Amino acid sequence: MTTPAHGELTVEAVRTRFTRWLEDHAGDLARFRTLPTEVDEVFASLSRLQRLLHEAGWIRLGWPEELGGLGGTVVLRGVVSEELAAAGYPPPFSFGTQEVLGPAVARFAAPDLARASLPRLLRGDETWCQGFSEPGAGSDLAALRMRAVDAGDHFVVTGEKVWTSWAQYADRCVLLVRTGAPGHRGITALFVDMDSPGITVSPLVAMTGEPDFCSLHLDEVRVPKDRVIGAVDGGWAVAMFVLSCERGVAAWQRQAWLRWRLGGLVEAAPQVADSRVGEAFELVHALRLLSRRTLRSLAAGSDLGVLPSFDKLLMSTAEKYLFDVALEAMPDTILFGGGTEARDWRNDYLYSRAASIYGGAAEIQRNIVAERVLGLPRE
Repeated sequence: MTTPAHGELTVEAVRTRFTRWLEDHAGDLARFRTLPTEVDEVFASLSRLQRLLHEAGWIRLGWPEELGGLGGTVVLRGVVSEELAAAGYPPPFSFGTQEVLGPAVARFAAPDLARASLPRLLRGDETWCQGFSEPGAGSDLAALRMRAVDAGDHFVVTGEKVWTSWAQYADRCVLLVRTGAPGHRGITALFVDMDSPGITVSPLVAMTGEPDFCSLHLDEVRVPKDRVIGAVDGGWAVAMFVLSCERGVAAWQRQAWLRWRLGGLVEAAPQVADSRVGEAFELVHALRLLSRRTLRSLAAGSDLGVLPSFDKLLMSTAEKYLFDVALEAMPDTILFGGGTEARDWRNDYLYSRAASIYGGAAEIQRNIVAERVLGLPRE
């Protein structure tokens, strides 16, 4: 089927075609500008947006054809997400999953598993979640304790995960488990069906009032060995690649959204001090430049090492500062206002408080930079 996304796969050509497509379909897309209030309805609405974008081919750009894509570089995925944000549309929930977990399954999973699973993710037929953090082992992944016992042709997995975003909607989970010795050398990544017997999903309500994440309890869950991603005891490489992707296209999507939100702040509160707006712009634009470097490095297949820690640290700094300025500029709206606009600003402000925690705490990122980039003594 020929879609608007077919054609010359250069950044300029895709950007031009996609912006034109957004303009031509503004009527069909208008319903996605204002989201419902209930999280179940939000998820359903954004799933419809994803399917619409997939049918037109845009979500398939930058993915290999054998995995359901249309080919081209990973940068094309960044272009689509950037223009979507610039036009005022929210990214589908699954964008984060696609960009954080999809590349790891494409790179490390057995070819048959990748070919079977990636097209379903891109189409929106299923969603995935990321089972990394544990009670007592959040940013310190090497200390995770969820145990997977070798039982012949399968593993038996028991333990708990926490802060697993949108797990209540997920069909699969990329799960880090302990299969060997303590430390990073004894970790394995598994691709687990969320309807497997023994999995209990418990939504956790954030201070926004929404169940944005969950705890997962696994009680002797059987996972076939053909669901190993990468090598047994080689899950650390998968985890580090996932984190680099989280700070690649996913971070690029976030900075694009922050730029759009900054523009909205200036419109909503023109009295905000120029110096405060200027500093927010500097932080967001610096994140844009750093994220662009990471995105291009990923497209080139480069080994990023610990450099994405800079992206994560700057991303949380920019996001928290931007919404600090928003609270300062319109306190009555954010603290007491009713209606959709006030609700959105309030939720974004509250969610920004977690920016320096999720995906790797700011303190951990500073330690990584200090020890592995600057060569300072280990804390």
